[in-house]
Amino acid sequence: MTLDLEVRPPGQATPAPRASRRRVAPPWWFMLPALALFTFVVLVPSARGVYYAFTDWDGLDPDFALVGLRNFADLASDADARQAIWHTLLIAAAITVFQNGIGLLLALGVNSLIKTRNFLRVLLFAPAVIAQIVTAYLWRNLLGPDGAVNSLLGAVGLDSWRQDWLGDPGLALWMIVLVVVWQYAGYSMVIFLAGLQSIPREIYEAAAIDGTGPVRRFWSIVRPLLAPAITINLMLSVIGGLKLFDQVYALTGGGPGHATDTISTLIYKDAFTLGEFGYSIAMAVVLTVIVAIISAGQYTGLSRNEKAAS
Repeated sequence: MTLDLEVRPPGQATPAPRASRRRVAPPWWFMLPALALFTFVVLVPSARGVYYAFTDWDGLDPDFALVGLRNFADLASDADARQAIWHTLLIAAAITVFQNGIGLLLALGVNSLIKTRNFLRVLLFAPAVIAQIVTAYLWRNLLGPDGAVNSLLGAVGLDSWRQDWLGDPGLALWMIVLVVVWQYAGYSMVIFLAGLQSIPREIYEAAAIDGTGPVRRFWSIVRPLLAPAITINLMLSVIGGLKLFDQVYALTGGGPGHATDTISTLIYKDAFTLGEFGYSIAMAVVLTVIVAIISAGQYTGLSRNEKAAS
């Protein structure tokens, strides 16, 4: 028996077997079932919807005609639609600022070494797992003219503070923001908390030894390392605010008047109340374009900041 020995210079690693170094690409047809389902459920209905945006279809009559860009021209001259677009942008901006600001403060609080931190994390996150429609109806009862909020104000002698919270055009929009922030601030908190817990404690200790104050420590150390969590939270809150429907419709129905109408509620009303499906789908196309443009711009800016922070 002969031994085939290969002499290598000292320190040179033994090469791995050729078979283990070969990268095996999975067959492309593995994705065909998922791609077919996605095409059937998402792409085809979306394409048909865009087609109906250029028609006068009422949602029931199989006979309809192409009207070209008339629906989009009507949308541009519709005062209610312009007001709904403004409400949508305002709600999305307010939710993004307050939800993430409060979520970050909560995350910083429960990331400390207080004994009840685990209980507080569960308690603050709990509203996020409740169905949106359930939360909206709960708050509608609380904020009603005879609801718990006004009853509590009357019980403590603050009758002058009692309001028709959802019936006042100047307050109703902000009550919607309040409900959404109450429900999802804990969700943002969890994402921020995951980012905070990925920061090694040694960094905090080194900064404290150098005499860095809490504000400077957060701005120079914590904020750059939280850049990925900030990107995720801002993207989720902006997109969610732009598409908001359940809470608005359950709380106010878009009222009083059109004081709280968003693009989503106006789409629903035009389609299922007025039977103007072609016009409502044109409005949905506009909403899709708005979400896409804002999301793409936001992602580009946040990605740059994230790379700069790293």
